[in-house]
Amino acid sequence: METSSSVSKAFILFLSIALLLGTELIQCSVTYDSKAIIINGQRRILFSGSIHYPRSTPDMWEDLMQKAKDGGIDVIDTYVFWNGHEPSPGNYNFEGRYDLVQFIQTAQKLGLYVNLRIGPYVCAEWNFGGFPVWLKFVPGISFRTDNGPFMTAMQGFTQKIVEMMKSQNLFQSQGGPIILAQIENEYGGISKLLGAPGEAYMNWAASMAVGLDTGVPWVMCKEVDAPDPVINTFNGFYCDTFTPNKPYKPTMWTEAWTGWFTEFGGTILQRPVQDLAFAVARFIQRGGSFVNYYMYHGGTNFGRTAGGPFITTSYDYDAPIDEYGLVRDPKYSHLKELHSAIKLCEQALVSSDPTVTTLGKGQQAHVFSTGQGICAAFLSNSDSESAASVLFNNKRYKLPPWSISILPDCSNEVFNTAKVGAQASQIQMSPTNSILLSWETFDEDIFSLEDSSTLAAIGLLEQINVTRDSTDYLWYMTSVDISSSESFLSRGQMPNLTMVSRGHAAHVFINGQLSGSAYGTREDMLFTFTGPVNLHAGINSIALLSIAVGLPNIGLHYELWQAGILGPVTLHGLDQGRTDLSWQKWTYKVGLQGEAMNLASPNAVSSAEWFQGSLVTQGQNPLTWYKANFDAPEVDGPLALDLLSMGKGQAWINGQSIGRYWTVYANGNCSACSYAGSYRSPKCQVGCGEPTQRWYHVPRSWLQPTQNLLVIFEELGGDVTKISLVTRTSS
Repeated sequence: METSSSVSKAFILFLSIALLLGTELIQCSVTYDSKAIIINGQRRILFSGSIHYPRSTPDMWEDLMQKAKDGGIDVIDTYVFWNGHEPSPGNYNFEGRYDLVQFIQTAQKLGLYVNLRIGPYVCAEWNFGGFPVWLKFVPGISFRTDNGPFMTAMQGFTQKIVEMMKSQNLFQSQGGPIILAQIENEYGGISKLLGAPGEAYMNWAASMAVGLDTGVPWVMCKEVDAPDPVINTFNGFYCDTFTPNKPYKPTMWTEAWTGWFTEFGGTILQRPVQDLAFAVARFIQRGGSFVNYYMYHGGTNFGRTAGGPFITTSYDYDAPIDEYGLVRDPKYSHLKELHSAIKLCEQALVSSDPTVTTLGKGQQAHVFSTGQGICAAFLSNSDSESAASVLFNNKRYKLPPWSISILPDCSNEVFNTAKVGAQASQIQMSPTNSILLSWETFDEDIFSLEDSSTLAAIGLLEQINVTRDSTDYLWYMTSVDISSSESFLSRGQMPNLTMVSRGHAAHVFINGQLSGSAYGTREDMLFTFTGPVNLHAGINSIALLSIAVGLPNIGLHYELWQAGILGPVTLHGLDQGRTDLSWQKWTYKVGLQGEAMNLASPNAVSSAEWFQGSLVTQGQNPLTWYKANFDAPEVDGPLALDLLSMGKGQAWINGQSIGRYWTVYANGNCSACSYAGSYRSPKCQVGCGEPTQRWYHVPRSWLQPTQNLLVIFEELGGDVTKISLVTRTSS
């Protein structure tokens, strides 16, 4: 039993340590109240920017974050990409573009906070929504619901990420930069569809996350039922009508959409900065205290990471920092001025609720006051057609349509959301001095597809169940025996083949020759190919190449969605009438010869016979591999491949996948766009009648001084001699 004297000494020692460490302990706290996130005992108005580490390269990270900080950003926001980190069960990858610790430590080095959106469902126009495809094949699994196998796997990965962050002391409670974490992502709509199992799962996810004891608040975006202490937040183009589900939670906007993603065959969708600034200012004037721009730098969907499907390799998103890491003005500079103006009002904003006064039809004043003489005002004009002259504090102010003026002292206007001073960036893509030399070619051998790696089945198989997403490509092969007495042979006519597929693209080969292609769209993945096929008397081979263009990333139980040629496949114009080939014997081959030979790798050792010289330019053949060497250009600046002369395929530099390319032309409505009035993604389109994506980002860090290897796989037939390496400049 301890004596009273020893207890007293221990208590005095504890008090002494607490007094000595008091300052440090305070500096490691993150809490919240109704007004704001509280860091180190201070309420903060925080501006955040989404930068996804796999969509750029480690050598870009510090420059991107420094530009974000210079633009008034306080917090770097990123999802965590499960399928990139655990490509197969128990085998983890945290290297290169997936070095999450280095990414967060880079933010810490620059004095930036981090919002770590673990999910691990991310949506994000990312392949399979961020889930590893092997998860689909776990026995008894059902995604994002009250399902034991799913919850076990999800908890395991979430726990691994949290423990990794803790081991590096990266949570603010440990002195690190992570001030917020997110569990799940935009679950509210799914929860409603699922009913009780959805609600049970949501509550479990919140409880599981809080139980991981990070010492920082957790958020759930677009989840109105988020249970305490988890903060529910909002994503969208506007957030001024959003309120949290409890009066003691702060009003947070986890995704303020700066633009929109791009899909192959679509236009580029832009958002005027005047409208974006108006949306942010309106959110702040109505009590908001945390804004995250999605995206602040969009980056690139390297490799096969784009989901959707049909999402382009470029994930530029019309963000303040473009895909290549260059500042996009006037968006970047105008938002920087907005942030500066709002920070001048910070003390008043976090100290009081606004007093709202009507100044006219569609005009209001939101006034914040500390009670100690500090006053800030936001004067708004929500009329999208007309400017307004308003009287406030005995002074007159001119408000353009659809705008807000910020008065940090309730007198002097320092910023108006519609008055843009920065000039627009002028972008040029200029050829470099690098010359792609000595093209060589390798053709996929369609006549020898059947080998030991094929499998056979009666009927048509679903694609992802066969490929496990190890490749975009799956061959469906069968044959048809045409009698010499068929009347179409003597008439000189060709029968038609009809093929129905659930996505995403397909090429039809008859006796080794390309007969045609067909494609779905992101809105309707189901498509039909119908076309004449050149059949002769005897055995005819039919080879259908089904192609994925990224797996779905959103939707109720999207793990059950099907892809591939699911039929029917029929012939029309034979003497016996319609002939259904769907339920005869089909042979399947996963992937391409060139993939099996690892032709994209500079270190590949294979028996591939590459042809050189003029043979390359004799014809633009489908299913052809090309390679050439080049030296790194002498010019500075970001680089891209100009693939205007190509059709559809994939490209690699020194074994690193640039991504999918597709020179499909954009359909849309590129009429004039006004910033004023409510914005939706189709409102401001550019690029009608042009290739959706012509240029493909080549990271500088992927290049060596000389003898860089470029490999192209072309599905349709393109002219590689017109490919060029260009540099991107902004002035």
